[in-house]
Amino acid sequence: PLRPGTLFFYRSRMKLNIADKNSGAQKTFEFEDERKLHCFMDKRISQEVDMTPVGEEWAGYVVKITGGHDKQGFPMYQGVMMPSRVKLLLNARAKGNTRGRDGERSRKSVRGCIIDHDIAVIHVIIVKKGAKPIEGLTDKRVPCRLGPKRASRIRKMFDLSKEDDVRDYVVRRTIVREGKKDYTKAPKIQRLITPLRLHRKRHLLK
Repeated sequence: PLRPGTLFFYRSRMKLNIADKNSGAQKTFEFEDERKLHCFMDKRISQEVDMTPVGEEWAGYVVKITGGHDKQGFPMYQGVMMPSRVKLLLNARAKGNTRGRDGERSRKSVRGCIIDHDIAVIHVIIVKKGAKPIEGLTDKRVPCRLGPKRASRIRKMFDLSKEDDVRDYVVRRTIVREGKKDYTKAPKIQRLITPLRLHRKRHLLK
């Protein structure tokens, strides 16, 4: 029998959460051998990594690191140039701080943006595809449920001019309810220039 107070140290499995912008799919892969993910060590957020050392099926794939979190759930924070955990004074709208009012700041623990062995999950997106398709990730296509919300992106999607009314091209989706009348929903257009907004801007410039 073990003596009381004996500590156990074990190596947990590291996960890789991969997203494909072209197909819209996302899948999490679990690796028992952390040596396969040695190519990610000492890399920072926003850096690109060649996935060839991970396995034969990943040959030719290049991914970009977007984030992650450690074994205790603390998220990686862009701009913190260290692999350890630090405490930062964050405002109410910062990542990792979910409470507080505007102007209020609180000290929170966050993980640096450099990957080490304490990271449990790494989030990446595919930048370049390889020769072989990945099952459940690149071999299927997930339809986009929502359309663009910003006025400039709606113009770009439908190739509109400045004279065209953006409000006529908003992507609407139909809500089906059993025993009730169906209705449609559309997002509120952001950064829309209206006569009322121009009037208020002229009033502020006086």
